Amino acid sequence: MGGPEMFDAITPEKRTDFQQQGILLIRRALTEEHRARLEAAVDRVYAAERAAGRVKPDGSLHLLGFLDRDDEFGELLTHPGTFPYVWGLAGWNIYSHHNHLDVTPPALAEQPPAEHSQVWGWHQDGYRQNSDTEAVGQPRPMLSLKVAYVLSDLSRTGRGATKVIPGSHLSNTLERTTGGADPRGTVEITANPGDAFVFDRRLWHSRSVNRSAVTRKMLFVGYTYRWIRPLDEMPIDRTGDWWLNRTPVQRQLLGEATHTANYWGVNWDGYIDEKIPLRHELQSRGLLDRSVPWLR
Repeated sequence: MGGPEMFDAITPEKRTDFQQQGILLIRRALTEEHRARLEAAVDRVYAAERAAGRVKPDGSLHLLGFLDRDDEFGELLTHPGTFPYVWGLAGWNIYSHHNHLDVTPPALAEQPPAEHSQVWGWHQDGYRQNSDTEAVGQPRPMLSLKVAYVLSDLSRTGRGATKVIPGSHLSNTLERTTGGADPRGTVEITANPGDAFVFDRRLWHSRSVNRSAVTRKMLFVGYTYRWIRPLDEMPIDRTGDWWLNRTPVQRQLLGEATHTANYWGVNWDGYIDEKIPLRHELQSRGLLDRSVPWLR
């Protein structure tokens, strides 16, 4: 099921930092050996996608629903370096609705500088979740979060890293700047290979242009509540080795349930289903906390 570190509760201070900033940087989330295995898996997938003609002309790849492409990826669902943040911030009634693999080679020379680009890359994740929940006021509900794994050296700016505005998740709007300039408060996340960060889907963010000689390689695993529909198409062969290698908690995080009502955390008698795998694991370790609504 995973070592006890997978269920080490985050501190109230970490939870408060996340709620205020919308992001937490986790240094050395991956061991170097694990990072190297993940990068090798990314390279295999990239080669297959290139051979199939599904890589963009600039060499970049943004692949949705990548988790079942390699057994290495499946383990990220409950990675001990990051998973405590996921259930600590979102609770036990969750699954991965969205995940993507990104490979971003150095920008082509003919691409215009960012300050002259007309493309406004700043956004909040969630698409219709933003407009459909507008009536609730400001801020909108979180509804989902993402864990981003850094596989290449993004320790310097200009390597295509993610740009964020800490604290911006508490605002439903972002004023657009002119001339391609970044909004005030922008921070480019400089991270070492093996670092990770978890962020609130409402956090205003964008990707910087890769003007280095380093190819940016990242993996993103999103989590939301089980009563929300999936964003990615990720048909899984439930008779294959990849699925059979998954733990009960990982299968929950891939959408498995005993009944549709189970996604809502109830059974037909109206009581919480004690057998929902992640809830069962947290309960057995005394980690349910009635003072935290999503951990009751």
